[in-house]
Amino acid sequence: MANLDPVTAIKVSTNAAQHFVESYYPMLNNRRDVMASFYVSQATMDGNKQHLSISFNGNQISDAAAMQAMFEAQMPQSHYEVQCHDCHVVNPNYIADGAQAWPLESGKNMTILVSVSGYVKYGDAKEGKMRGFSETFLLVPNPTAAVSKQRTKNVQEWLIQTQNFRIVV
Repeated sequence: MANLDPVTAIKVSTNAAQHFVESYYPMLNNRRDVMASFYVSQATMDGNKQHLSISFNGNQISDAAAMQAMFEAQMPQSHYEVQCHDCHVVNPNYIADGAQAWPLESGKNMTILVSVSGYVKYGDAKEGKMRGFSETFLLVPNPTAAVSKQRTKNVQEWLIQTQNFRIVV
């Protein structure tokens, strides 16, 4: 098996992380009703070696639907402001069981670790207390996007498989 070109890996992972951050945090601020679409689906994971892991301030969340429900029903309005993010390729040759692989030269058969830090206000944007946050994601290629071979507004190219969020005290 050929190896992924390092320049391609850096370019694809950097673009994926940038797009993810620019999509995910505005969604938290304004479109929580589509939050579950950012995560690996249970149907994708059934019978697979994948495991969805979500930790929010030390609390394990069972799945994407539960995370979305928590944000919609229990969390006040949020105002996230990302200060910086970084990414690293974890596995350059990742293909989920039963998924169609992208061509190797595309660089889209990998897992990407994305680290994000910034500030968040819960409640009123002007009156709320600004708190620091740190968040880490493991992104995997979306098998639905690999089948369609095209990005649409409704299909995320990269999905969250692992997430760990912490408020910085």
